[in-house]
Amino acid sequence: MPSTSPYRAIFAAPGTKGFSAAGFLGRMTLSMAGIGVVTMVSELTGRYGLAGALSAMLALSAASIGPQISRLVDRHGQRRVLRPATLVALTAVCGLLLSAHRGWPDWTLFVFAAGAGCVPSVGSMVRARWAAIYGDSPRELHAAYAWESIVDEVCFILGPVISIGLSTTWFPEAGPLLAACFLAAGVFSLTAQRATEPVPHPRGQHTGRSALRSRGLQVLVVTFVATGAIFGAIDVVTVAFAEDEGHKGAASLVLAVYALGSCLAGAVFGLLRLSGSASRRWLWGICAIAVSMIPLQLVGNLPFLAVALFVAGLAIAPTMVTTMALVERHVPRAHLTEGMTWVSTGLAVGVALGSSAAGWVVDAAGARAGYAVPAVAGVFAAAVAFLGYRRLRPAPQREGSGADGRQDHEDRTEQRVA
Repeated sequence: MPSTSPYRAIFAAPGTKGFSAAGFLGRMTLSMAGIGVVTMVSELTGRYGLAGALSAMLALSAASIGPQISRLVDRHGQRRVLRPATLVALTAVCGLLLSAHRGWPDWTLFVFAAGAGCVPSVGSMVRARWAAIYGDSPRELHAAYAWESIVDEVCFILGPVISIGLSTTWFPEAGPLLAACFLAAGVFSLTAQRATEPVPHPRGQHTGRSALRSRGLQVLVVTFVATGAIFGAIDVVTVAFAEDEGHKGAASLVLAVYALGSCLAGAVFGLLRLSGSASRRWLWGICAIAVSMIPLQLVGNLPFLAVALFVAGLAIAPTMVTTMALVERHVPRAHLTEGMTWVSTGLAVGVALGSSAAGWVVDAAGARAGYAVPAVAGVFAAAVAFLGYRRLRPAPQREGSGADGRQDHEDRTEQRVA
């Protein structure tokens, strides 16, 4: 069994514990906000279609604004950009909760949800700090990305439990309200840590083009739109299914089991010494995520659902770690934060589409029928991954990349295997 030393080694650098802890707080919002809005609206109105549509608006807004925020971060630095953006997002969240509580017209909910899209991609900011420290050390960077995927999954274990639990047992707005508090604490703590902040790249180092012009990044983003649809649909349908079973509060525990499977897989994956092609590992990971949606079509009770979701979760974190490694190799350093955020954007768009589609299917045909939505999304993700796979190999040479040499080695290895 491999030693756990890779995880100990990455925290030897000064400041790493501090920014990783701040990133954990900031990312709790990601796991709590969407499901919190779904629970809040369903508790207040009983309308899952409206709940899913609002969750979709929140995700789409973040998807459209997030990459622009990250592009500004690459140019001007995290502190100068993240603090004002977060203040705008917090103001919009407060308006969303007030309008829901007061029963204002539906359009006001959508307006405030759109404004909440200024929430920055905290995970991308933290990963950019790791890349700045270990960009020339592939073993340490792999462990750092794996560690952050573990943190992501811990957030998704705790976040839904806290958000759904508070909104169902205290008051409906409690979950999203606490999510906003986590965002404020995480972002302001992260931006206070100046020593580990990546050096901004001034306008002269930018081509003026978006990171999304990379053909490899395009494949990753489109695939993760479909993958995000899986996640968004599962969130909405699981809450509805648990309510049909008479245990709506148990939805948080079932979703936590889903994240637990991913967390455990990510922890093991980070300990491995990998060889061969990252692009091939990524393709197999996407296919595994798609296949894991099949058992959900047979769900009949909550224990069976929990087991099926645990197994499905095993493919998520390793695929995410590999995805971020591919982004780091296909995107110039001057656009790295933006490139990572585009992957998160793809996920957010997918979550929006999946949660919205699932909400309407649940309203029209019931919770069990809703699990067809992630199955269809899984098929689409696998199809895009197969069609676009060759764009990910070989990765282009890029200026300032510490990954060029190891990518050349991987490409030669893959060619011998092929």
